[in-house]
Amino acid sequence: MDRETPRPERECPATRGGLVLEEEFNALCASLAGDVESRREGDSYLATTHALYHGRPLSWAFTPKILTSAGAAYLAEIAETMGSIMAKVTRAFQADAKVRAAFALPREVEELCVLPCGYAEEIPLARVDIFLDERTGAFQFCELNTDGSAGMTSAVEVTNAIRRSATYRAFAERHGSMRTFDVIGACADAILATYDEWEGRGTSGHPAERPVIGVVDYGESISADEVAHFVEHFAERGIACRFSEIRELEVASSPEGPRIADAIGALDVVWRRAVLSEMLEKPCAGSEALVRAQAEGLACVVGGFRTWPCATKTVFAALRSPVLRDLLTPAERRFVEEHVPYTEVLSETTDLSRFVEKDRWIVKPQDGYNAMGVVAGLDETPKAWQEVLLRAAEGHSVIQRYAPQFRAPVYLGGELPRGEDPLICLEESMMEGLFLFRGRFAGVFTRCGREATIGEWTDRLNMGCLVVDDEPAGGERS
Repeated sequence: MDRETPRPERECPATRGGLVLEEEFNALCASLAGDVESRREGDSYLATTHALYHGRPLSWAFTPKILTSAGAAYLAEIAETMGSIMAKVTRAFQADAKVRAAFALPREVEELCVLPCGYAEEIPLARVDIFLDERTGAFQFCELNTDGSAGMTSAVEVTNAIRRSATYRAFAERHGSMRTFDVIGACADAILATYDEWEGRGTSGHPAERPVIGVVDYGESISADEVAHFVEHFAERGIACRFSEIRELEVASSPEGPRIADAIGALDVVWRRAVLSEMLEKPCAGSEALVRAQAEGLACVVGGFRTWPCATKTVFAALRSPVLRDLLTPAERRFVEEHVPYTEVLSETTDLSRFVEKDRWIVKPQDGYNAMGVVAGLDETPKAWQEVLLRAAEGHSVIQRYAPQFRAPVYLGGELPRGEDPLICLEESMMEGLFLFRGRFAGVFTRCGREATIGEWTDRLNMGCLVVDDEPAGGERS
């Protein structure tokens, strides 16, 4: 059925070097008695930004994820290899009914996923999430995200908060060359580059420069703060951008012909943040207008529906199917076999006894988003796990081999609870989100947590990211 992925025992210099640097950062924090004032001031800074959760600074780690230049290159190779596979699968989905059958999507969803986009880039925006063992360099994918990929504002602003600290200044004095990722700018560049490639640009009233951009989603689902960050960023570039509630979209008449419009006016670019499964759950006239806009080329839809197959929870199962394996090169097949966890779609006929070793498995709804409905066997009693399996089979959820999570010590950011020892370092599990914009690696969004699933409801911490271009003492280049 499946096999354990052998994990290398040797240390990986590319990733181990970053871990050494994080240990150094923590030691400097401890030498400053926990740098309590900087951690408190970090919260004050975040309160002035869009890195908020329900109006307050989000939960964050004072310890950043630190990469050497070799470590950043290692993550870039991982992300771009998967990005190339995703693009290949997306092209094949468009062209081959056998590939479409491997995903077993409902007919109405499949029809949306083959609509033309009017540009060549298969997946303009994505984030691929991995569990990385920073000592050995071994990694397993957690999931693939496309249009609704979030965390950009968090990654940027938590990094900025850390860079204002006394600990960071002491760390920077020891390292001559450091950099951060401009994730917001890189994402905006990718959106504009996709519009530049769109066949409707410069026609039917769509300007060659400075298009009007609508960030389209359900108001209750979008991160309003992250949208506001992008609105400000585009405004600085002289480009109008706004949030567009999907329920308010319509196809409107204009002298140049029909246009997709929101409550304010016509749009040239639709950045579709609305997840397709949520659109199907919450049908409305606006979502029908969005479908028509893509089908008729009424706007450049960044995140066209063709990106959905690679964002489904079934994509890992499909990647192991014979028809998709035949698409891949031998090197790509090895990459999938070694780094994509075994995944199976459950049904009423599945022999669930194969999954009774609960600590080895995690269940995810096929059409889930925002980690809703995800259940790790590690968090359940044996009896409760049996009930989880039965419900999952009835709902045709996917079951996936649970990927071991690397744990490392981090200091909490922000105001510490009254009486808490500022020198306490928490052992947290890590998950790296690797941003891919137009197929190129653009940065890291790391989250950490204490439970088997890392989510906002499990005391998740958002982490910043630094790249140190010199090597730590005793380090070597891989």
